[in-house]
Amino acid sequence: MSEDILKKLLRNEVKIYELENIVGEEKAPEIRRKFLERKLHVDLKHIGSYTISPKNVRKNIENMIGAIQVPLGVVGPLKILGEYASGEFYVPLATTEGALVASVNRGCSVITASGGAIARVLDDKMTRAPVFKVQGVDHALKVVKWIKDNWDTIKAAAESTTRHGKLVGFQYFIAGKNLFIRFKYHTGDAMGMNMATIATNEASKVIEENTGAKLIALSGNMCVDKKPAALNLILGRGKTVVAEVKIPREIVKKKLKTTPEDFVEVVYRKIYVGSALAGSYGFNAHFANIIAAVFIATGQDVAQVVEGSNGITIAEVTESGDLYVAVYLPSLEIGTVGGGTSVETQREALSIMGCYGSGNAKKFAEILASTVLAGEISLIGALAAQHLAEAHKKLGR
Repeated sequence: MSEDILKKLLRNEVKIYELENIVGEEKAPEIRRKFLERKLHVDLKHIGSYTISPKNVRKNIENMIGAIQVPLGVVGPLKILGEYASGEFYVPLATTEGALVASVNRGCSVITASGGAIARVLDDKMTRAPVFKVQGVDHALKVVKWIKDNWDTIKAAAESTTRHGKLVGFQYFIAGKNLFIRFKYHTGDAMGMNMATIATNEASKVIEENTGAKLIALSGNMCVDKKPAALNLILGRGKTVVAEVKIPREIVKKKLKTTPEDFVEVVYRKIYVGSALAGSYGFNAHFANIIAAVFIATGQDVAQVVEGSNGITIAEVTESGDLYVAVYLPSLEIGTVGGGTSVETQREALSIMGCYGSGNAKKFAEILASTVLAGEISLIGALAAQHLAEAHKKLGR
């Protein structure tokens, strides 16, 4: 049967997206690979070597042919003094960038030797912002007033689509005949983008039916999802998290080979002046490196590294001459249920941190923010000590 289907694919009598319905989820990826190998004269044996279940990931991928393997490392122990994450943790990082894991691991060592990072989740909301066409500013303001006066009706419509999502507020923006409503949701332990989208669709129907405003796009780019934007830096999206640590001067000298004063000067001239001159939305050394590596390892939506990397690193020399370092991540969009978190390998990676499943999203947020802090400390320390190039040479990159 497989050979017959393969020949039909090559003759274009069967479409590659139809295979699951013909041969089932487990067999379909193999036939697609063979089709590509014959048609394109390539060898896909490594792509075809995997342990995850095609049936399990059918909601995560279409036209599956196999899996891409990314090397996975681990850093730690990382001591965290969080509200949700308390203790020492090992954190998985999936990356092909040499020296990254070693660098973050050094930062973990510095934090742990200094007594641990204090981490807190300050806010938690997923947003979706449809754009409505209105007759003008007066009409827009009438629509906003109607939303305020009928909030319980809109809330009920939105929440009718989900067991876990709660509509908790909105903001509005008016530009000419364009009205943007930025709905805010609590989404439990799911990242919640799909949840917010479906709920907002129902809320938007109620607004359309009662106000004369016309829904133009369910996402009006004021959410803001997977695009660099000052709005997320200012208002936040997903988890807003901070992590901080005070590093004794002797540990700065011993482990980072620099001084608190030189560390702070790098932050000022590189992260503040350099970022401002470049027009950056975030002021940091390399948030994206750590966030991307953890996202890949744990089944997060990797494109949302865009928002996650728009954060700020702060450094000061304390009155006692020690080093204070903190990171502010206003838009960390993560989940411990749903999406790619249930893929077998990603589930195991979350389990390393004790973060798989319900009740763990805020714990995960505190761990991730503390890991970002470790990455910032190590890289900035290397720059201050003039060791960056030396480290990459030593580690073969």
